Amino acid sequence: MNEQVRRYGMYIAWIIALAATLGSLYFSEIRGFVPCELCWSQRIFMYPLSIILGVAVFNNDSGVVRYVLPLSLIGGSISVYHYMVQKIPGFAEVKPCLQGVPCNVQYINWLGFITIPFLALTAFLLITLIMIGVRQAFKKN
Repeated sequence: MNEQVRRYGMYIAWIIALAATLGSLYFSEIRGFVPCELCWSQRIFMYPLSIILGVAVFNNDSGVVRYVLPLSLIGGSISVYHYMVQKIPGFAEVKPCLQGVPCNVQYINWLGFITIPFLALTAFLLITLIMIGVRQAFKKN
């Protein structure tokens, strides 16, 4: 298992970041969903991950973990907060989005709980877990 994490971990994390980036562009540019301020904040942390992880995969650079983890942890924290604004009535009272689209708007609501911030949170969480696994796999050698 350790060898698979070493060999494929960064590649899988890169694919996840790339899919999340392309998914957010699909929702805004093709479906026409206008991003709120918290959506933009999440994008600020996800978009660089697709580039950083892509370069790391190309160069087989496991040292990138120290750059990826802070981005994915901060982005994931914003996603958690955004999801709570959407799903917990008390948090909707807090108005982080003062201009444009309100942050509690749910463009999608698949199965009653899957929203765009939930999708972003899933991507950030998977990237974080994979990067922790990659760091552990390379420390053992």
